[in-house]
This record gives sequence, structure tokens and C-alpha cells, in this order.
Amino acid sequence: MHEVSIMSSIIDSVLEELRKHQVERVEEVYLTLGSLTFLGEEQLQFAYDVLSKGTQLEGSRLVIEKEDVEVRCRSCGYQGPADHVEEIFHGLVPVLQCPECGEDVEVTKGKSCTVRSIRVVEKDVSVQG
Repeated sequence: MHEVSIMSSIIDSVLEELRKHQVERVEEVYLTLGSLTFLGEEQLQFAYDVLSKGTQLEGSRLVIEKEDVEVRCRSCGYQGPADHVEEIFHGLVPVLQCPECGEDVEVTKGKSCTVRSIRVVEKDVSVQG
């Protein structure tokens, strides 16, 4: 279950960023999850709930937004959604080809797992003067 180690790294990165700001509490963490990451949403949610306990993220909500696969064809210049050549994945990697000309493609979207934003409540900072 590599979702736990991935989520641990994500939480560490978010907490590091939070230390740079005056944050009272975190309400939501928005995560973009590409279809080709093969990470399970439920497993990520579970890992987030468990690993965030006792941190500044405890009680916050993880919002996962799926990112579909998009490709760019080196031959004809097509850019857009991918078509799966085969429904059977070879070694967990789908074989993709251009839906226009059938040539090999470069994946441009759908293979990343990224924290897109963090919704926080900032601490009140008194201004003197």
C-alpha cells in the first residue's frame, strides 16, 4: 500500500509550507490525482486521516480532484484526451496511442499527484502603532 508513503510525503510537505505562515487551522487540502498514478482514493483518504492526527492538519478535509489523461502526438500534433489501445494493461502501464493517427503519444496530463491548494484560517495578528 504505497498510498501511505505517498501521503506521508504530502503531509510532510504541507506541514513544512504551513510553518512559513501564521495559520490557526487548516480546513481543506486540495489534491489533484492523475488517473495514471494508480493511487487509490479511498486509501489516500484513509492514510490522510490517520497520518494527520496530532498535526496541524488534524480535523481538516482532504479534497481529491481527479485529472484525466491527456496526450500529445509527436507525429500529427494532436492534443487532447487519450484512447486506450488495449483494455489490458501491460505491467500496470496502459498502452496509449494517438486517437487521430494511431502513432505513439507523450502523456501531458494524468500522471501526477499534486497539492493544488490549502484552505486555512490565519491567526489574528495584532497591529501596534
